[in-house]
This record gives sequence, C-alpha cells and structure tokens, in this order.
Amino acid sequence: MSTHTSATSSRSSLPPKSGTVAATADADDLGSLGYDQQLHRNLGRFASFAAGFSFVSILTTIFQLFGLGFGFGGPAFFWTWIVVFLGQYMVALCFAELSARYPVSGAIYQWSRRMGGEVLGWFGGWFMILAQIVTASAAAIAMQVVLPNIWSGFQIIGDDPALASPSGASNAVLLGAILLVVTTTINCLGVRWMSYVTTIGVICELVGVVAIIGVLFTHANRGPDVVFDTGASGGDGYIWAWIASGLMAAYVMVGFGSAGELAEETKNPRRVAPKTIRQALTLSALGGGLLIIGALMAAPSLTDGQLAEQGLPYVLNAVLSSPWGTVLLIDVAIAVLICTLAIQTAASRLMFSMARDGRLPASKRLAHVNSRTGTPILPSILVGVGCLLVLLVNVGNDAIFATLTSVCIILIYLAYLMVTGPLLVQRFKGWPGKRGEETDAEGRPLFTLGRIGVLVNALAVGYGALMVINLSWPRAEIYNPSGDMPWMQWAGPIAVAVCVLAGLVAFPWTKAHPRPVKVGE
Repeated sequence: MSTHTSATSSRSSLPPKSGTVAATADADDLGSLGYDQQLHRNLGRFASFAAGFSFVSILTTIFQLFGLGFGFGGPAFFWTWIVVFLGQYMVALCFAELSARYPVSGAIYQWSRRMGGEVLGWFGGWFMILAQIVTASAAAIAMQVVLPNIWSGFQIIGDDPALASPSGASNAVLLGAILLVVTTTINCLGVRWMSYVTTIGVICELVGVVAIIGVLFTHANRGPDVVFDTGASGGDGYIWAWIASGLMAAYVMVGFGSAGELAEETKNPRRVAPKTIRQALTLSALGGGLLIIGALMAAPSLTDGQLAEQGLPYVLNAVLSSPWGTVLLIDVAIAVLICTLAIQTAASRLMFSMARDGRLPASKRLAHVNSRTGTPILPSILVGVGCLLVLLVNVGNDAIFATLTSVCIILIYLAYLMVTGPLLVQRFKGWPGKRGEETDAEGRPLFTLGRIGVLVNALAVGYGALMVINLSWPRAEIYNPSGDMPWMQWAGPIAVAVCVLAGLVAFPWTKAHPRPVKVGE
C-alpha cells in the first residue's frame, strides 16, 4: 500500500482532534500523499454536501429537461430516473471508497491516474475539464428561462424571450455572461465565500423543492399510477423511446463527486467526502423523483403537447398564482446561480490539480495559489472565460450549443469510466490492501465496500459503458432536431474523437511526472 496507508493506520489509537490540531493532522495527511497544504481548509460537512448537491441542482436541471424525458417516453419515463439513479449510485459508492483513500483536489484525475496510470489519469482530467466548462455554460444559459418570467425588464435584448429566437438567444448569452462574471468573482474571493453562497443557495433550493412537491401533490389531477402510462409512444417500439427518455436523467445525475474535488479544502475529508458524495446523489434522486411524479400528477393535460414542449414551467404556471409563482422562479434563479458556481469551482480545482503536477500548459501560473484567499485564481478566471466563449455559440446557432451540452455529458461518463474501469482491475489484484486498518483523522475506519466491492464496481462499469452508448447514439431528435445538418447526428462520436486528438497533442509526452505513483497503491 502507499505511504498514506501506514500514516493513517498509525492514527488509529489517537483521540479525535479539533481546531488547529485537526487542521495540522489534515495537512500532514495531505503531505503523506505528496502535496503541501496550499488551499484553505474551511469546508465542513454541510458545505461539502452542498458542493455535490448544487452541481446536480435538480431545480435547475429538471426545470430545463423535464420535457426531453416526457417527449420521448411519456409519463413512464419516470422509471428511467430510478434506473439511472441505481447505476450512478454504484459509481458513487466507488467514488466514496476512493475519496476516503485519496482526498486530493482534482478527484477524477487523481483517482484514475492512481488506478490506471498517468496517461489514463490525464485524459480523465482532460475530458472532465472540457465537460465542466460546457456544463457550466449550459447552467448559466438557464437564466434566460427564469429571469424574464420574473420581470420583463430582464429581457434586455429584443422582446422575444424564447431561447430559439434571435433576441432570446442573444439575451440568454448576456444574462449568462453576467452570471459567469459573478460566479467567477466569488470563486476568486476564496472557498469561504463560495461556501457561504452555496450553503445559503442549497438551503433555498431544498426549501423550494419541498414547497414545489407539496404544491404539485395538493393540485393533483390524477393518481401516482400515471407513471405506468406509456403515452402515445406505446407499442412494439416503445422500449427504444423509453431508453432515449433516459437521457434526461443521465444529464441530471452527474457532478455528485464534487466533494472529492474539494477534498483539500474540507476538514477530515477521508470521513466527510465519502458520506457527502452518497448523500448528494441520494437526496437529489429522491427530490427529483418526487418532482417528476408530482408534475405528472398535476399537469393540466398529458396529451396536448404542452408538457413535452414546455416541461415543468407549464405545470407550475397552471397550479401557482402569480405571487407564489414569482417566488418560486426566484428560487430557481438561486439554484441556477449555485449550480453554475459549483461546476466552475470543481473545474478550477481540477485544473489546479493537474497544473500542480505540471500536466498543463503554463502549469506554474495555473498552480499558483493566492496566499490571502487560498484560491487558485488563474484557473478560476480561465474556466470563466472558457464558459463565456462556449456561451457565445448560442448566438450563432442554438442547435449547436444544445448539441455541445449533450456531448459534454458523454465526456463526463467517459471520465467516470476511466475511474471505475481501472479500479475494477485493481480490485482483482487485491485493492484496497489492509482493509479495515486504514483510518481517518479521527481514528475511525475508512469507508469500504468490503466483499461486495467487485460486484458493485462491475455494475458501475457495465452501467457506465451502456450509458455512453446510449448518450452517443446518433439520434436526430437530440443532435440534429432541425434536420439541417445531418452530420450532427454523429456529434457524439465525432466530438469524442476530436477531444482525444486534441488531448494527444496537449499531453506532456516529454515531461516526467514530478510525483509519480505506483498504480494500485
């Protein structure tokens, strides 16, 4: 086993630590993995949970994507939510076990390189950075769906707020750009400020989710058995439509591992991160599932086409009076803010982690941490600028922007596979060794899957591979809805190939890793 194993094992008989002593123990623990404590370690358990929950952000994503799932599979698309949750929970369990043993920023990059080697680790990080930049842009553009409905004055450009219209697309970029400036500024101020904003935002989102679920269930027009209705898509070919409807859940339930990205800023991360990774996904899945059922029960109609076209806003506008509807929309706007902030934060920490190892261009500058804020400021700014550039695509062609956001989810699932795949191989070789002997900073045993580890891991790999195929499938409805650009149906495989080729060019082939690790330790 690696150096940290013996280091953590030697603490097993020590009493729990607090305050400065605990911070020193966490810093020493990080040192055993080869890194100095540069980032400020200010995050507690709830803040760690908030990072993952706000990345998933069910208010933001279900608000945007409900119509996608319903349009393909009708009410029975609900069951894809359960399937995706179970598959992603297998992945989350693997991440939880890894986060307990490697509590280092840049989680996907760090985990994949320690399980599969430097090349695989680098590409895992590369895919994840690209995906997070596009995902943050997609989250930011959601402000156009929300703010003009709160107050018409937010429609600054033109008078048509529809995202597909020229004025709506331009205004979406303007509102998204303003949001990105705000979130980038918060990131530059330090993790403490990020924590304050995210914590308050998550509390607001949780209250909003509970309130919406309550309203939907008290305005039901039909019973919960609606989830067995296949809608107009029923028939011999329904299974394919149902599989396609699963893209909605696949798009939503990602980013739950953000607690691992912030491990170097979390107190006692070996204990906290495994819990918050699982809690963020589980609570998101529970809340999202109830939102979907509630919307299906409360929708004025399931057959007039409005639910597929407008999604959740169609239902909410029908059941809420104007003042309460406005309050709800404000809550959704807060959710969009913290979702964008959480994604940017995760991306900047991943970029910092790779740069600290000299694996990116201008690594020395990217790895610099401001001593006052304890934040890698340049990565935060660079991620923000990258998001703005992606956002501009929506002005020229909103279909291409939508395609980009779909493709980036493929990259996330591939990055996850670059962790779970090599991890499964290492399990067959005996990973983790000294099971039950490793402890956290408080002397408690680390989270472990024990004997079911191989089964859980194998299910995670199988699920991930099937989902990559499902996400990449050349569906015209997803990648070329207008029918104007047939080549875009193959956007998934094409984009992955381009990212791989670009990665091969950017990979530091001539530079030795300054902190090499022995795979599997």
